[in-house]
Amino acid sequence: MAVIGECMLELKGEAFGSMTQGFGGDTFNTAVYLRRCGAAAGVEVAYATALGEDSLSTGLIERWRDQGIDTRLVRRIAGRMPGLYMIEVDARGERSFHYWRETAAAKAYFDIELTPIEASRGEFDALYLSGITLAILPAAGRERLYALMAAMREQGAQVIFDNNYRPRLWPDRAAAQREFERAFSLSTIALVTVDDHQALFALPDIDAAIAHAQALPVPEIVIKRGALSTLVCAAAAGPHPHPLPQAGEGAERAWREAPTQAVDRVVDTTAAGDSFAGGYLARRLTGSDAVAAATFGNRVAARVIQHPGAIVPIEAMSDLR
Repeated sequence: MAVIGECMLELKGEAFGSMTQGFGGDTFNTAVYLRRCGAAAGVEVAYATALGEDSLSTGLIERWRDQGIDTRLVRRIAGRMPGLYMIEVDARGERSFHYWRETAAAKAYFDIELTPIEASRGEFDALYLSGITLAILPAAGRERLYALMAAMREQGAQVIFDNNYRPRLWPDRAAAQREFERAFSLSTIALVTVDDHQALFALPDIDAAIAHAQALPVPEIVIKRGALSTLVCAAAAGPHPHPLPQAGEGAERAWREAPTQAVDRVVDTTAAGDSFAGGYLARRLTGSDAVAAATFGNRVAARVIQHPGAIVPIEAMSDLR
């Protein structure tokens, strides 16, 4: 499976106080949890992004390989560096972010005639990207990505779009809506966080957001509702390419629920959705039905939010691998 996006350097701690250094990013976090949860079933994960030629970039690649991530799709660009973010977590485990990423290397991934992922797309049976992947790319890069999505879908690969929506990354909501709708139209699986969906489409409440998400023109849809059960609509067996539903079919499609797992103490919600996606795809792409896959994804997310940081120690999830 190929995952495309951005992994940044991470600083975590108290402003003007002690901080620890790490790394993370929504799609990269998913890549790690997908690899951890799917390795026993033979799932291999390649990460596509761009980095610089500096020592920090070299250090990131070395650490990604330690996580079992295939780095052959990584471009290294002279004069560029990785993006940087700082994360602050409050007493309830909720986080706030500060970013330095305007000239990050990942934004320039498609600034060559043929990228590594385009050259080797036939080797992969699935492609995963997010709304943040769309947001960091310039318009020409997004067009190349859409063409890649279409080509991989045409070759029979699964194309998974996760709706992570960050308003600060877009010039306005309308621009984001256009790009998300394009991505949904090219996807075979949509992972929808209902709060993000409500914010993106300016819907009046969660019920309206759920109804809107249920009508998306995507064969398989997963709607994440926080502590409430996850809604899924998919074929009974493992995912297979099939015709898109027609507009307005959302209410008539068969929706099922996957339970979440209660957590006594939430430490850090940073990678809750990312780890869910990794767990879900690890099971779904190896033959589990959607409800079982979503139930497992919820278990993974529940474990991750009990630990600080985007990437928790592998020992903390040894029974989930």
